[in-house]
Amino acid sequence: MNGLLVSTGVVALAEIGDKTQLLALVLACRWRKPVPIILGILIATLANHAAAAVVGVAVTEFLTPEVLRWVLGLGFLAMAGWMLVPDKLDEDEGEPKASKYGPFLATLVTFFIVEIGDKTQVATVALAAEFQNLVLVTLGTTIGMLLANVPVVLIGEKAGAKIPLGLVRGISAALFAVMGLAALVW
Repeated sequence: MNGLLVSTGVVALAEIGDKTQLLALVLACRWRKPVPIILGILIATLANHAAAAVVGVAVTEFLTPEVLRWVLGLGFLAMAGWMLVPDKLDEDEGEPKASKYGPFLATLVTFFIVEIGDKTQVATVALAAEFQNLVLVTLGTTIGMLLANVPVVLIGEKAGAKIPLGLVRGISAALFAVMGLAALVW
């Protein structure tokens, strides 16, 4: 259960102010159809984070526990630093390439692509390596992604203006730092 809860919390916090959250806002403003956008986010995240979790679980088979401890610890500390850097939605990511196919497919494709190499995908790899549970980590990171993105889709700009992104980034960075230090110490 720890894998589920920690994965949910870490990704929900890490996602606030992330480029995929900005993408959710762009998609919501463009189509104003929350259900297909939310379903696109759900399926894209499940696919992307399941693949990341497979990598995270598999990497533990190739590394000794001592090397894995250092990789995870330093990886979590690097994530802590990365969390302090605000994301900006790149111009080429802001306009859905699959827009002629409607909100569901545009969301599915753009979310999947934009999430590749993103903080939350990297965190999913590390969390899966830490907890050794593909299903709970994938479920947790997907729930975290939805917790951060669904309100943006439903409420739009009003919610974004009231969230202190600097504070959220700081809390996320602190969580990753604690996890990194814990991995190095224990």
